[in-house]
Amino acid sequence: MPVYEYRCEECEHLTEALRRMSDADDPMACEKCGTDQTRRVQSLFASTGGGADSAPMGGGGSCCGGGCGCH
Repeated sequence: MPVYEYRCEECEHLTEALRRMSDADDPMACEKCGTDQTRRVQSLFASTGGGADSAPMGGGGSCCGGGCGCH
């Protein structure tokens, strides 16, 4: 299940919730003031490790990893 972020229209509190995609736009009570006047907001996505972009540089032809002459 994805995590969604909701902002309260009354107190501006930001809340995260683990919800089914089919329930993403359903009303949700604010953790701070209790009103159900919340709206889903755009979230930022972050990921760490595991991909080719996270591999350490060295050895193979990429600049300063060998082959370009900058040491």
